[in-house]
Amino acid sequence: MYTKLFEQNNLRSLSLQNRFVMAPMTRSRSSQPGDVPNDIMVEYYRQRTSAGLIITEATQISLQGKGYERTPGIYTEEQIEAWKKITKIVHENGSKIFSQLWHVGRISSSKVNGLQPIAPSALVAKETNVYIFDGAVNGDATFVPVEEPREMTVEDIRKVIDEYVMAAKNAISAGFDGVEIHGANGYLIDEFLRSNSNKRTDDYGGKIENRVRFMLEVTQAVADAVGHDRTGLRISPFIRFKDMDDPEILDTIMLAAQKLNLMDIAYLHLSEADWDDAPQIPEDFRIDLREKFHSTIIATGNKTPEEGERLLEKGLIDLVGFGRKFLANPDYPYRVKNNFPLNVISDTHKLFGGGGVEGYSDYPFSTEA
Repeated sequence: MYTKLFEQNNLRSLSLQNRFVMAPMTRSRSSQPGDVPNDIMVEYYRQRTSAGLIITEATQISLQGKGYERTPGIYTEEQIEAWKKITKIVHENGSKIFSQLWHVGRISSSKVNGLQPIAPSALVAKETNVYIFDGAVNGDATFVPVEEPREMTVEDIRKVIDEYVMAAKNAISAGFDGVEIHGANGYLIDEFLRSNSNKRTDDYGGKIENRVRFMLEVTQAVADAVGHDRTGLRISPFIRFKDMDDPEILDTIMLAAQKLNLMDIAYLHLSEADWDDAPQIPEDFRIDLREKFHSTIIATGNKTPEEGERLLEKGLIDLVGFGRKFLANPDYPYRVKNNFPLNVISDTHKLFGGGGVEGYSDYPFSTEA
């Protein structure tokens, strides 16, 4: 059962122990001040090393790129040194790990980082919030609306590309096997892709060929800096929250996929909606994407092992990402292999903070249950 899921697999030069990917999940446990990874994060990642590949929680490339409090960064020496403890323990336990590089763009507030957000255009994301920790009831997160962003100049664009490159180099210095550029879920790169959030009239806006330019320039610069085989990209063509409903997005993604294929990057990671009534990804989309992008494809979005196995058998994807199942079940592949019951997420408030190990690294292993 689940023969494909438990196969060893190669991600370019990396040998993965199976096709399970621990998907990136924001957990807001970094130490303050400084957004520094800490020892409870080391333990959290250590526990989940039964995944063939771990992709870290979204990690901001700069203070400007930060959109939520207590999320970790990878742009200071203190942050880099702290991440080294995590990559070391992951490797010692037989897994591989990529750092997800993040710039939130307009999905931020000065209450988070003291800065006005920046974006391709000065358009507020409607009905969209971020969170802070302001001493409210029980220390839970307080949600605040995003603020109007400043439209980025060409100089801003060049600066952010440089920040991506530096963050990628920092990640490799910290011992990561590679980096995943976060181009999904309404954040900065996704904002450039979509016609409803990008109203620019220069070379970065207007027609589709211009709207993919920023994504491609970031990806090319990062791949040139750390290696094409160490560079992945996350996209979310079917996700529309954060005011990102663009009727042209599928055509845009397919054009980007063709160009990314020519760059020969390590993988594309599909972020698929994970709520109960979420839209299903049409199989013809997967077939078209596979024809245009020849390297590894990862799919994440409330997948069951059965669905993951089916997509692997059809050759439409190569790796399967699991998020919440890894959150509550640090030994998720072991439970799947043995058909053991799963832990239930204990307290949704603890998903985004709460400070300590509760709802984070205190879930029992099946052998300890």
